[in-house]
Amino acid sequence: MASLFLMDRLLYLLALGLVTLIRILPITVCFVAGQFLGLFIWVILPSYRRLSKQNLRIAFGSSMSDRETSLITLKHFVNLGANIVSSIKIPALSEQELRSRLGFDQEQNWIDWVVGAKAGDHGTVAALSHFGNWEINAQIAEFVKPRQAGCVYQALRSPLMDDLVNRDRRSRGVHTFDRKKEMQGAATLLKAGGVVGVLTDQHAGNAGIWMPLFGKLASTSPLAASLAQRTDSLLVQVSVRTVGLARWVIHTSSPVQTEGRGIEEITMDLNHLLEQEVRHSPSDWFWVHNRWKTPHPNFLLKEAKRGVYLPPGTSSGDLQPFRLLVRSPNWLGDACMSAPSIRALKEGRPDMHLTILSPAKLASLWHEIAEVDAVLEIPAKASPLSVAKLIRKSGRYDAAFLLPNSIRSALEVCLAGIPRRVGRMIHRGGKLINQRMTGKHQRHPTIHQSEDLLAIVRQLGGSAPTPRTIRSSGSDCVNKKHVSNMTPRIGLCPGAEYGSAKRWPLERYRSVIEDISKDHDITWVIVGTIKDEPFGAELARNFSGKVENLCGKTTLSELIVELKKFQLLLTNDTGTMHLADLLGIPVVALFGSTEPDLTGPVGVTVPPHRILRRKVECNPCYLRECPIDFRCMNELTVEMVTATVKESLSAVEPLKG
Repeated sequence: MASLFLMDRLLYLLALGLVTLIRILPITVCFVAGQFLGLFIWVILPSYRRLSKQNLRIAFGSSMSDRETSLITLKHFVNLGANIVSSIKIPALSEQELRSRLGFDQEQNWIDWVVGAKAGDHGTVAALSHFGNWEINAQIAEFVKPRQAGCVYQALRSPLMDDLVNRDRRSRGVHTFDRKKEMQGAATLLKAGGVVGVLTDQHAGNAGIWMPLFGKLASTSPLAASLAQRTDSLLVQVSVRTVGLARWVIHTSSPVQTEGRGIEEITMDLNHLLEQEVRHSPSDWFWVHNRWKTPHPNFLLKEAKRGVYLPPGTSSGDLQPFRLLVRSPNWLGDACMSAPSIRALKEGRPDMHLTILSPAKLASLWHEIAEVDAVLEIPAKASPLSVAKLIRKSGRYDAAFLLPNSIRSALEVCLAGIPRRVGRMIHRGGKLINQRMTGKHQRHPTIHQSEDLLAIVRQLGGSAPTPRTIRSSGSDCVNKKHVSNMTPRIGLCPGAEYGSAKRWPLERYRSVIEDISKDHDITWVIVGTIKDEPFGAELARNFSGKVENLCGKTTLSELIVELKKFQLLLTNDTGTMHLADLLGIPVVALFGSTEPDLTGPVGVTVPPHRILRRKVECNPCYLRECPIDFRCMNELTVEMVTATVKESLSAVEPLKG
């Protein structure tokens, strides 16, 4: 503690010495010295050059060339250095010297609404910004007489440095109000007819309203608007433009209408006025501030404290997008179970542009999700470096959300230069992950895998997605009134890529389809991967009923088309089961070694999903192969499965004999 105090004291003494030295120099020398200082900083701090250029591209987009962006960045650093050094000198200037350096643009607005010729008994809130030599705003109490002047400020961490800065602000009679402690004092001064300056252009974090600034959502402080409305004060924007060698012009806007309007509307007007000022003198704004910062950890805005405000007539398409890259799981079932969280991410903010980075084999799945804006396909055997190049080629991303728990997935997005990389707390990516989320991953009591992911989305500032539309029974391709005239199609998925412990015995599946087909006209469609071809062939061999064996014969996109034609799917715990669940196809699912509360189907279907499972002492074991007698699956009898399938089908439509 003592060492911190000594360090604080030392920094204060150094700052005081520097201030004393600067105030010996003429104001023009200070301005020129500051220009050289700004140029020096431009040379040695490339990260701030990049930030400035990035912000300029956000504000001006394609209307400004790369060359113009670079020139304005350079001019900004030079201006910034000149204005900062000059602001240290200005408190030492006499009133006459200060007046000789200042001019007024829209001077009548200044006289009417700040000095108060037309203000009457109303106070005036001056909405300020980090524009030009903004510290002049705290040195112009003499310019607003007979009114009292004040300013709201953000206290510095060091009490000594804070006092040094505010002594200068108070040197001309300006009252200073700590925005965290002394806002009542600011309100009192306004009610007495005074003028109070409030900075409005900083990133306001969780305390701000998210609204467009140059078409991109930014957290914006509503303090100036709320203070003006609460005290029945006028509200004007005041900025200080740099117009020459140690010369500035004060620009004052006409009053912003506050009566009968919402705080959001008023604050949006201030953003529009700021945009006009920046366009008028782009090198004067504080571009090295991360105005469009991605908040941490909750970069989704669905549950933001003050919400999102879009002006009337503004749609999500009018906003510059927040670009999120989601790395898909590598397994079909895991990908399907992540779909609710993908939908919740998309709904998390109106400017969301959601791209899925997916293994090529799963790309068709993501094209089925309406909330997905784009799909990047990872070619088979692609290296992390080639994937990173693919990402960079597709554009710049604000954040990445990694669903696979792998070092590779973290390396891909890190090499692509995505600044925010989100993963689970247990992610293997190490320091490549810079935002770790806890979720609700647990087995006792069991939390479903999809809910685990939704818990992370909630921590990111989102909420549960809106309920998905319940799929109509029968084929999507056929009008409902004709469904009763069709032969019901029942899907059958006898495989399970994970291992034999998840597969109900093949001969029992054969008994089920034979029993049901004796009395009912049904087409059985056997689906599965190329590894399941022997299962499909065995089930279809010498079967007297209607059967189509599609094992190994469909791509994922073709499988999706087939699934949409099914009235029902009879299946083991497989990726196809999860795909049917995602598409709204009712399933009868047979579980043995795995836990349906953790990875079972959860979608809303008509009829509801039916899960058949016999609870025995050794399940769930999550083993690929049963080391004993396979009792969990053997206790599921043909009679039980047959009855359940018939029950589910009768809820869709009466079976035809």
